[in-house]
Amino acid sequence: MVQKHPGSRLDRRRCEMTNERTSASCRCGKVELQIVEPPILRGICYCTSCQKAGRQHQAVPGADAALAEDGGTDYVLYRKDRVRCVQGGDLFEERRLKPSSPTRRMYARCCNTAMFLDFTKGHWLTVYRGRLPNDMPPATMRVMIAERPTGVILPNDMPNYAGGSAKFMLKLLGAWIAMGFRRPAIGGVP
Repeated sequence: MVQKHPGSRLDRRRCEMTNERTSASCRCGKVELQIVEPPILRGICYCTSCQKAGRQHQAVPGADAALAEDGGTDYVLYRKDRVRCVQGGDLFEERRLKPSSPTRRMYARCCNTAMFLDFTKGHWLTVYRGRLPNDMPPATMRVMIAERPTGVILPNDMPNYAGGSAKFMLKLLGAWIAMGFRRPAIGGVP
């Protein structure tokens, strides 16, 4: 008998073949994304932009935690053509660190929940891990750790990359090739 481990190649093929779906909801349930798995990758980012946006979000009364205590932001990346908003699209609030930034972070206004990061020039959507079911397999890499807060020591339980990583970029490129080099809009999201 072949064992299936979450996140394994066999498990990913099972998701692809069964068209398995998952959802990502805000804390009050008024906003919901439907996602066709599997993800491109699962990672934790320590870049200064993610830290700054997380701090700004968490400074708002009633906001959820977007940053971990070590300054990392736990994300799951999906192809944009595999994600759509099925409820509450009118409740999204867009925030950018600078008005000209191609990166927007989307929050559910109803309960001030961080939902996802959208690099508008890209083909992927970065969902905050806290919005996904608890049985989502853990992150497989940490990126941009050179920018982590001073004094934070990370364990060696997964690859830690000072900047981006070739593996990260190859996974994104592979997904883009599979999408026919398209950059679709996210269904149901303004």
